[in-house]
Amino acid sequence: MLLLFFLLSFPFLLSSAPTPTPSPKPNPNPNNDPFLSGVANFSYNIDCGGTANFTSSLGRAWLSDRFFSAGNPGMVAEPHRFSQPQERTLRFFPPVSSGKKNCYSVPVPSGRYYIRTFTVYDNYDAKLRSPSFDVSVEGTLVFTWRSPWPEAAARSGAYSDLISPVLDAVAHVCFYSMATDPPVVASLEIAPVHPLAYDAASTGPDLILVNYGRLTAGGNLFGPGFTADPDAFSRVWQPDAGFRSPTVKIKALSAGGHQIFGSNQPPNYFPTLLYETAVTTVDPADALQYLLPVDTRLSYMIWFHFAEIDAGVNSAGRRVFDVVVGGNNVTRIDIFKEVGGFTAFKWHYIMENLTNTPLSVELVPVIGKPIICGLENYAMVPLDMATVPSQVVAMRALKESLRIPTRMGWNGDPCAPTIWDAWEGVTCHRSQDGQGLVVTQLDLASQGLKGYISDQISLLTNLVSLNLSSNSLGGTLPPGLGQESLVRLDLSSNQFSGSIPGSLGSSTLQIALLNNNELDGQVPERLYSIGVHGGVIDLSGKIAIGVSCGVVLIVVLLVIYIVCIRRGPNDYDFDFPQDFTSIAAKRNRYHRQKSLMLLEMETQNSNGLQSTVNTI
Repeated sequence: MLLLFFLLSFPFLLSSAPTPTPSPKPNPNPNNDPFLSGVANFSYNIDCGGTANFTSSLGRAWLSDRFFSAGNPGMVAEPHRFSQPQERTLRFFPPVSSGKKNCYSVPVPSGRYYIRTFTVYDNYDAKLRSPSFDVSVEGTLVFTWRSPWPEAAARSGAYSDLISPVLDAVAHVCFYSMATDPPVVASLEIAPVHPLAYDAASTGPDLILVNYGRLTAGGNLFGPGFTADPDAFSRVWQPDAGFRSPTVKIKALSAGGHQIFGSNQPPNYFPTLLYETAVTTVDPADALQYLLPVDTRLSYMIWFHFAEIDAGVNSAGRRVFDVVVGGNNVTRIDIFKEVGGFTAFKWHYIMENLTNTPLSVELVPVIGKPIICGLENYAMVPLDMATVPSQVVAMRALKESLRIPTRMGWNGDPCAPTIWDAWEGVTCHRSQDGQGLVVTQLDLASQGLKGYISDQISLLTNLVSLNLSSNSLGGTLPPGLGQESLVRLDLSSNQFSGSIPGSLGSSTLQIALLNNNELDGQVPERLYSIGVHGGVIDLSGKIAIGVSCGVVLIVVLLVIYIVCIRRGPNDYDFDFPQDFTSIAAKRNRYHRQKSLMLLEMETQNSNGLQSTVNTI
């Protein structure tokens, strides 16, 4: 799914944030909850572009830049404008040297995580042009930055955050370059979230919640990195003033020191401070209205936070109001009836099939004035289809063994997000069962590769075409090259040595080019069978291969059969070399077969249309 998230959809701009000030730290885990006890072990605050660890003025530990795939460090043009060190430095990824896709790959236990990025331009490169790029998390497109950015974001920066599952013990946050623009990021924060938080039991694990607003009503900005007030999941809560209807006069309320019950509880751990302030209307006839930015192609999960913090409302039926979302009356709330006074009450609603933007959320009075302590709005983004795990393992092994250069951008998921191009030189399709993506073609000819072929290539069980020609690859050919799916194999003009594995030569293989290598030993009988089916093999050049007597007899009989019996007026010769050191079809046959195969491969559609030779 293409998600065109416009930058202004991210409501939290640094320009709206006051200078952080220390305040007393309450215990974030008063009940000694086992989940919270382990949170610190898996949390990361990464100063992108930073060279040293440090502790902020609020006591928050920041790590020097790490876990990145490539790129260069930089610094904003006017660092004095930024109060925090992690906001002054950045990492950018020039596509020419770093490839179009770059990632931070952070090792964490599999689970759910809160992920926040700080993105800023501030003319760090003196080009006066903010870049265009996409951001994905776990192979799913989540943010889209398009130039020119609004000045407030370009100069002061913008925070964007989400809650995402991490399925393979590595959190991948990837940046994809549009044209020649270098993606840029200033900081990256990752913190664990309870596995059942935000109704995960009902909505399922394969969902990313992208923040479109996390608001505290009647209070100031608070949360890790901005104040010393805690939030178990590192969420930051911003004032609601920018989202309320400006035509309705409101009154701010405070708990006045009363203890709030029912907050900071699993699985959501909503902070107590959220329920200590609220807003209500001045006029009893007015409705509280919020206008929330949305993308009409998505569904949204809206969380409402209430607490009856007016001591004058001390029984049920004294304050009753309806919740109207997108013009639909979805529920009626009586906070005191639900939980009593000075107690947190949470309720959420999923809005689907949107037709208008912004999304209107209203609290309409029935008895008394409406009241609210906070509001959250999350886009519900399904995880994009990912590469089959075993094939990810194979591709990462090949990245290492082939010594893929940084400029090719082999980072993150090889095939996802599906809206992006796959890794350079890689073609992917949907698997036959439709549950994942598989690699069907590798074309890495003339890339200056100097490694070897990992035997993990055997895990690419849908590979149709492999072209590693004209590199400097060496070592022996792994048995894993014998995939039944393989139709075209070109390993010519390398430095492979040793014997040809007996597994090579399936019934589907039509072209096998092994010429100009340093191979020796016997040619497997399966490889000769290619000629029987009208295919092409080339073992010429730097090659010294012995042929067994049995194979010689088969080939001689084959030549007699083709030349004397089956040859018709339009057949090509199947030449058998006099010295028995190589077998090759005539060049006119080779060029015709090669053209046909290339044409078939080029017409494959990376979104799932298969060619006639695709066996997946």
